[in-house]
Formats: sequence, structure tokens, C-alpha cells
Amino acid sequence: MEKKQEAVKFRDVEEKILTVRGQNVILDRDVATLYDVETKRINEAVKNNPDKFPSGYLLEVSKEEKQELVENFDRFNPLKHSTVAPVAFTEKGLYMLATILKSPKATQTTLAIVEAFAQIRELARTVSELSEASEDFRQKSLMQKGGEIIADILSDDLKTTDTETSIELNFAVLKFKHVVKRKQ
Repeated sequence: MEKKQEAVKFRDVEEKILTVRGQNVILDRDVATLYDVETKRINEAVKNNPDKFPSGYLLEVSKEEKQELVENFDRFNPLKHSTVAPVAFTEKGLYMLATILKSPKATQTTLAIVEAFAQIRELARTVSELSEASEDFRQKSLMQKGGEIIADILSDDLKTTDTETSIELNFAVLKFKHVVKRKQ
């Protein structure tokens, strides 16, 4: 009997995105988890296709960065004693990896990764525009758009209830509150 592949959810991808050296990245071990392969398979794909990963597609995490990750994220505790530096894939590197890994799980995961990065970019653009908007109508429109993006990100797996869920985000330029009300 064939094992059914479980769908990769946006939230699964979004929670693995980190910022290293000012860039949104996903570490090789998290990419492997998403693609349901061993980390060494991801790194073999990179090693066997060096021309597909030019500068800006990958970052080798420094000892200091690795230590910071281990201290701040429980899921990276296994890295504490590893002698191998983790590789961080930028968005471009993830796209290129997708051209190498061809399984149905890889295709599905790549689509979820593309969506996650697109949502984050769209939210960043909206917040940036909001900080510059001076007209009330434009501000309200951007607030609504931002709220819809956040609701899409956060409500992927929310169960329907008769209660309200209040989401409050505090950005440097504004405080944003969005209420999601669900009914059965």
C-alpha cells in the first residue's frame, strides 16, 4: 500500500524562514524536512550542481551565526555539536534547488515555499506603503490588505468557532490590530 503524501502547508514553510545577514533564508536541515529527504541529499544536490548556485543563492552559516541559532531555536540543538556548517538557502537558491529535486513531494513543497516568500514580500510592501500613505482612504485600504494577508498566513489551520481571534502586530511604524471572527 502506497503511503499518501501529506500536503505541505504555508505555515510549515513560513515558520522555517529565518533572517541571516539581512536575507530571508531556510537552513538546509529545514529544507530537507520540508522535502522529506535527508539533509545530506540536499547538500549533495548543491555539491553536484555548483553552477546552479552562484553567489547570492546560498549562505554558509558562520560559527557565530550557528551558535546564535542554537541558542534561540530549540529545533537547532542538534547543530550544537555538528562540525559541518549549515547551508542557508535564499529564495533564489530554493528555486534552483527545485529544478534539481523532481519528486511530487518536491514539487508540492516548492509551490508552498514560493507562496510563503511571496506572502512575506507582499506584507512587507504593504507595511512599507502604509508608513508612507497620508490619505485616510489609502491607509484604510492598506490596513485591510495587510489584515487579509496576515489572516491568510495565520488562519490556514484555524478551526472554525464562535469566538473571535485577535491578532496584534507591532511594527516599527505602526501598531496593527486585526480581528478574525469565525462561525461554524
